[in-house]
Amino acid sequence: MSIGFAIYLLRLIIPIVFLASIIYVALLIYTRAFKEMGFSAFDALTILVISFIFGHPIYVNGVDISNLYLFTYNNWIICINIGGGVIPIIISLYLAVKKKISPLKILLSLIVVSTFAYYVTYPDPSRGIVSPFPQWLVPAMMASALSAILYIDDHRKAAPTAYISGTIGVLIGADILHLPELLSYSSKKPIIASIGGANVFDMIYITGILAAFLDAILFIKRRRVA
Repeated sequence: MSIGFAIYLLRLIIPIVFLASIIYVALLIYTRAFKEMGFSAFDALTILVISFIFGHPIYVNGVDISNLYLFTYNNWIICINIGGGVIPIIISLYLAVKKKISPLKILLSLIVVSTFAYYVTYPDPSRGIVSPFPQWLVPAMMASALSAILYIDDHRKAAPTAYISGTIGVLIGADILHLPELLSYSSKKPIIASIGGANVFDMIYITGILAAFLDAILFIKRRRVA
């Protein structure tokens, strides 16, 4: 084997291995976060697949069923994506009821997280509601820290609370509160703005998962002792 061919193989293999490593770590974080909320790895992967599928346009009789239409204003067509918006909301509601999370603690968490989410995001008429890195990590860290404090004596409820406050907090602080600003930009042609439109890469989707995962790290020592 010539040196040139060996270098060519390395250039081919290294990016593949690097990408595979990133995907593996991402899936590890994802499944661990859902495990902390009481889901199995199979449940987590099923949710991921369904979310990913509905994150892309699915037309039935000419209608895109992956984006639910909400309203139209000033040539802005506002929708909510099923994969990146509806599914995280449904999971949050399920966890709130299933885990019997205190409504007062949820409200307190939402006020804090939505406030931070509002200040680290801004409307961009060409891209929607955006947040630069690493500022978009702040809501997840706040959701995790606050839920850990609120449920320091009951860590089984901490991760679900972190997911709920992270998901709904970003939905309120980033999307809903900034929506009037986005709608103030006029357009000569219709523009579709989909809440959760980035699907599994959307800030709504990612924040809840990161918050739950961070709680898993925060309470890992306590579990070992128990």
